[in-house]
Amino acid sequence: MTVYTGLGLLLAATAMSFAFPAHAHITFENKEVKAGTTVKFVLRIPHGCGALATTGVRISLPEQLSEAKPQPKPGWTLKLVTEDLHQASATSAHAHGGAATVKEISWSGGRLEDAFYDEFVFRAAVAKDAAGEIRVPVIQDCDGGTERWIEIPTSGGSAGDLKSPAPSVHVQP
Repeated sequence: MTVYTGLGLLLAATAMSFAFPAHAHITFENKEVKAGTTVKFVLRIPHGCGALATTGVRISLPEQLSEAKPQPKPGWTLKLVTEDLHQASATSAHAHGGAATVKEISWSGGRLEDAFYDEFVFRAAVAKDAAGEIRVPVIQDCDGGTERWIEIPTSGGSAGDLKSPAPSVHVQP
């Protein structure tokens, strides 16, 4: 009788784990980058907001990243916010040199259903003096909702302790 009770509890716990899936976070494909190099960052969006489709992704670039160039996505409108807070479409941005520092990249107007995942890509130069973790706050807009992946752990804290951590990469010297 005890064996069957234990088996019943195991089956009930397994069923409950399917009923309440883990809250997946937005992450970067690359876990580590090297200081002083230009890196292709691949931001992975694993789900919508609850069961709602994703309709926009906005990232705020920290000081450790410069010379950002986003990859356009078919069906999405790409916009940049530069250092002087000037908003520009991707087609009006300068191709080489002379462009203001990109502070924010946004893709909007597309539709990523909750049942699917997608990736949003940009390139950026990692500062030569960058060290530790680089955290990139992300706002995920959905039909009627928003997820704010902006939490940064306090000194000595862990991203695993946070509900909505900003995606990060570790900097190698």
